[in-house]
Amino acid sequence: MKLVLITLALLGLGVAGIAIKIWAKKDGKFAGTCASQNPHLNKEGEPCGYCGKTADQCENR
Repeated sequence: MKLVLITLALLGLGVAGIAIKIWAKKDGKFAGTCASQNPHLNKEGEPCGYCGKTADQCENR
């Protein structure tokens, strides 16, 4: 039972942290979520599969 409570408390802290980050950010958006911005994930320079932007079109490089 103690392990379940610790697990729920840690999950709650994680969710609260994400909620605070979204609340504190302008327009509630995470910065740099496109995979095309990460050179380790996008070695060929392909556009993002979600938004279609290439690495040079992203504002948070």
